[in-house]
Amino acid sequence: MSPDEPHAPRPGAEALAEPLRSRWSPSVFDPAHEVTREEIEVLLRAAQWAPSAGNSQPWRYVVAPRGGPAHDLLVPTLSRGNSGWVPRASLVLLAGVQVAADPDDPHGADGRAPASLDHARHDLGQASAHLTLQARAMGLHAHQFAGFDREAAAAALGVPSYVELMTGIAIGIALAESGDRALAEDDDLIVSDRAREHRARVRRPLAEIAFGRRWGEPWTT
Repeated sequence: MSPDEPHAPRPGAEALAEPLRSRWSPSVFDPAHEVTREEIEVLLRAAQWAPSAGNSQPWRYVVAPRGGPAHDLLVPTLSRGNSGWVPRASLVLLAGVQVAADPDDPHGADGRAPASLDHARHDLGQASAHLTLQARAMGLHAHQFAGFDREAAAAALGVPSYVELMTGIAIGIALAESGDRALAEDDDLIVSDRAREHRARVRRPLAEIAFGRRWGEPWTT
């Protein structure tokens, strides 16, 4: 990826390893692309092997390939802003975290609620980050989102009360990179989604997020 492209990290990120450097979150997915069961398994393995407090592994995922029954139940729960682009992705994963004991867990102690829900949510974030980077390493893109009715989705998909749905992850190939079809002017994409593809990626400077001797005093090299 050329540093002149809008999706490349701005100066200061040149030393990032792949797939960190080329990761970005497209909104215009190729609606014809499909992921295989084998690819889905590899993505889930990446989440499975993420670190967690006391090896508690509190993350849970609902797997919803486009066109499947779980996908059909999920789509009506999407927010207005997400209902235009999320359904085009090849795969949607709903990420949840265990918040209470699972009475039917076959592993006994592993079914207990996490000792710290804050740590559990942190661990879910780590698992999803691992999954997202694995997707990029496989030539896929992932766009995480929160705009959906979590209670409605949980009810429709039969999510038990001891699991709290948190976010979604849309995965696929960016239409601009698919090489199969161009984006037509009359394509039924929301204008704001189309504009996101050309938005430069920027982040807060390190001086605002990393402190040294005391809080508010920027860490310096």
